Amino acid sequence: MAQQARKKASRPARPSKVQGTFFWHEVYAPDAEASHKFYSELIGWKTKSMDMGPGGEYRMFARGRTDLAGAVSTKSPQLPKGVPPHWLVYIGVDDVDGTCNHARKMGGKVLMQPMDIPVGRCAVLEDPQGAVFALFTPKG
Repeated sequence: MAQQARKKASRPARPSKVQGTFFWHEVYAPDAEASHKFYSELIGWKTKSMDMGPGGEYRMFARGRTDLAGAVSTKSPQLPKGVPPHWLVYIGVDDVDGTCNHARKMGGKVLMQPMDIPVGRCAVLEDPQGAVFALFTPKG
């Protein structure tokens, strides 16, 4: 019985459904409306908007009822000047703040500090090689 208890204790914890999942994507471009038009015509995504409170309106791409990605203007006053057009991937983690601290210790940089948004918590990081990505923990 004690041996069986030790075997259970030595098993690694199951990862959550959030941890390590590619959760969301955003296209950053000077004209978010033009991005919506381009991808809607190219791929067939539908577009819609979400009220983000003080952050203004957030433009999203959807397939059927499934929200897939967002579009953000690089001219947004919430972004640093000079952000080039790009796609940003959001990777799910159980703890945005803890993962940011761990990334710093491993040589990563936190480009946008952890912050709450209506649907969860996020941050933007750069890995030691210069690749930029976001972390995300959904609400609930």
